[in-house]
Amino acid sequence: MKIRISSVRLAVLGLALPAASVALAQSQSTSTLNEVVVTTSRVAGPSEAQPFGTSVITADDIQRSGAVTVNEAIMRILGVPGRQDFYGGGDYALDLRGFGSTSDSNQVVIVDGIRINEADLGGTRLAGIPIESVARIEVIRGSGAVLYGEGATAGVIIITTKAGAGTARKNAASLYAGVGSYGLREERANATLASGGVSLDVNAMNRKADNYRDNFRSDTDAASAVAQWSNDWLRVGARVSHDELDTGLPGSLTAAQYQNNPSQTTSPLNNATIDNTRSGLFAEAVVGNWQLTADTGSREKKLRSLYVSSYGSSNYDFDVKATNYALRAVHSANLSKFSNKLTLGNDYASWQRDVLGAYGSTATQSSRAWYLRDEVTLASTGTTLSLGLRTERISKNNSNAVMGLADDQNAWELGLSQPLGKAVSIYGRVGHSFRLANVDELGYTTPGMTLLPQRSRDMELGSRYASGPVKFDARWYRSALTDEIGYDPSATGPGSLYGFNGANVNFDPTRRSGIELDESYAYTKNLSLRVNAALRKSTFESGPYAGQEVPLAPRRTFALHADWTLVANQLLSGGVNWVSSQHPDFANQCSMPAYTTADVRYAYQWRNLEVSLGVVNLFDRKFYTQAYECTGGVTSGIYPEAGRAVTAALRAKF
Repeated sequence: MKIRISSVRLAVLGLALPAASVALAQSQSTSTLNEVVVTTSRVAGPSEAQPFGTSVITADDIQRSGAVTVNEAIMRILGVPGRQDFYGGGDYALDLRGFGSTSDSNQVVIVDGIRINEADLGGTRLAGIPIESVARIEVIRGSGAVLYGEGATAGVIIITTKAGAGTARKNAASLYAGVGSYGLREERANATLASGGVSLDVNAMNRKADNYRDNFRSDTDAASAVAQWSNDWLRVGARVSHDELDTGLPGSLTAAQYQNNPSQTTSPLNNATIDNTRSGLFAEAVVGNWQLTADTGSREKKLRSLYVSSYGSSNYDFDVKATNYALRAVHSANLSKFSNKLTLGNDYASWQRDVLGAYGSTATQSSRAWYLRDEVTLASTGTTLSLGLRTERISKNNSNAVMGLADDQNAWELGLSQPLGKAVSIYGRVGHSFRLANVDELGYTTPGMTLLPQRSRDMELGSRYASGPVKFDARWYRSALTDEIGYDPSATGPGSLYGFNGANVNFDPTRRSGIELDESYAYTKNLSLRVNAALRKSTFESGPYAGQEVPLAPRRTFALHADWTLVANQLLSGGVNWVSSQHPDFANQCSMPAYTTADVRYAYQWRNLEVSLGVVNLFDRKFYTQAYECTGGVTSGIYPEAGRAVTAALRAKF
């Protein structure tokens, strides 16, 4: 029997209050869970010694910003550009390094050690993760192919929940309620119960909104629970989470419709529901100089959607089932002249999608990989050398495709990090990453042609500075891709016989290159600043689009975020984000305007209560992040963004 999220949410709301009483009565009681430095991240050594750029968002950063989803936190705090998802609920396709419409297929998302990327073009759903459960978001820029496998050329997003962080758990609870513009109503409840080596973490949330367009109302429910036990060398546990989204589908607008009324809908009857369940087991053990980790996860996703047009109505419904296993062993050795950290791992994943109905299909993917990464640090100079290798066997099939794929791919990486004193270090790496066509790309290609594996030669150089309140990281990168996989609307495809083109193809060589800057500065004890900027170039190097920019890849981004404690118990935070113009088309004849948004949040803390007022898009800018058509030099297929939105909230912690 299916348990509705609303019932689970009410149960958690009830559980939070007893937990709060326990917390107040036993404020000093904590579990004996040992703090583990490395959990869901597979990097063995400290981040400051790694030969690549990493940005970190903490739970405090998220709360101070007022972000309500993982996507929003990454976009607002780190300035990562995102494109609005076609569904409601707050999901965005994040683009770490200028991959445009295929960005989701070129980056990996990990939640508590388990990869959650889809094997189709459906995108990775992050807005269903209860934001209060998140302890840390780590964004690794650039290739993570050795440790994380296929499709990690642009980077890796690692989400670690508070229960999954491996730190001591304390009895605690919190309640949150917010109301805002566009009919927003949101409630969250969280509780942690801890006694001895046992702890239980539960989280629940409900977010309803009419949103800023007709037929774009959304209703999101989510709940999660993690139970675990530990002693001085072992931690084991189980987790389960479920989220549901019920949403309208307003459709895209032409340029004239957007100018006349951006809140209108072109599809007033279209709607969809997404039902997502994740569960798993995990174990960590420290045996001598070895840290051993095992994660298992299963996931089920159900999508039901209705599309109504002048030609009639149709449904697009499918079920997804996925299973993942991840085993990892890290050995640390400290000798007189050097230290060494060796990481060994094995990944297995299977994925199946069944499209329902008279024209249904079945698509499958499976992969098995082995990897190793070794880091040697010289005691005399602090120099860290790293070498990583991965081999992965991948199989993909779609009953709609003439033939499937079965291939062995390899990735490698060589890195160097060198301190130049106590505050400054330089680093660099070179490597090779890869991607195979996903199951949707397999089924819509030029007749008689097979998509080749996408390969990338990756290079990165950078420098770090950290001294007192100042931290600065600057890096240059380049990824030279051959046989990049993507959709070309001008290519000869299966529909060419019926008068229209378009197919998934292997492009002529492409290149991603750029400069990224991350800086944080604690100006005074009460004021901190964070700046993220990027200058990126995503181009076709040869072929019919030679010299043109890759569609939907802005060249420049800038984000400034600040936290200012006005007086005791009063916090003012906010920021400005700017994204340059971009092209929705391969010929670069159309442009999507650059946009600047600002947000601000005021919070007052009184004892265990926090009252806050936040404003997003403070200056009520009119803009859009998603468009996919160009007609006569005019951008069309537009999905508008919201105007100014105000949220008032009350949070209680126990």
